[in-house]
Amino acid sequence: MPSTAPLSTPVSRSARHGARLLAYSHASVDFYQGAIAALVPFLVLERGYTYAAAAGIVLASSLSSSVIQPLFGALGDRWRMRWLIPVSILFAGLGVGAISLSDSFWITAIAAAVSGAGVAAFHPAGASRAREISRNDHVVMSWFSLGGNVGFAVSPLFVAATVGILGLQAAPLLVIPALTGIVAVG
Repeated sequence: MPSTAPLSTPVSRSARHGARLLAYSHASVDFYQGAIAALVPFLVLERGYTYAAAAGIVLASSLSSSVIQPLFGALGDRWRMRWLIPVSILFAGLGVGAISLSDSFWITAIAAAVSGAGVAAFHPAGASRAREISRNDHVVMSWFSLGGNVGFAVSPLFVAATVGILGLQAAPLLVIPALTGIVAVG
């Protein structure tokens, strides 16, 4: 006979509030994964990058985000690294904001890679914190995941509204979501 016992312990109101703030911080960091791709047309138009070069910028971000993420996971298994959550959000935002600082392909690629490293650092630490808060509540974990998806989805709108109107020199304004995400978890 199947058990009717709950699989998780009820989550308190304050824990749900913390989970919402953490989901927002996840949205703010994953904003930068979408922002890199959304900057491609502006890199082509304003800097004259070829499509291959612009794709290289996306590659720099994606590689740094994916390849080093397991390293941050391994570090998180050894040490509690909650401090890494706001730091990683800052790096993700500063990397995208720095894209406007130079016309050089290589400096732009490094800035994109810094942003990707911030995204990579966030996920193991953020997921660990979400798991702590959720106490095995799958709905709370789902809200955390949704936050990242929302951030990724809305970033092209913000990039188009900011950089599309003001040009690539306005890319530092794209740091604002990072600052609000840091405040949310601060």
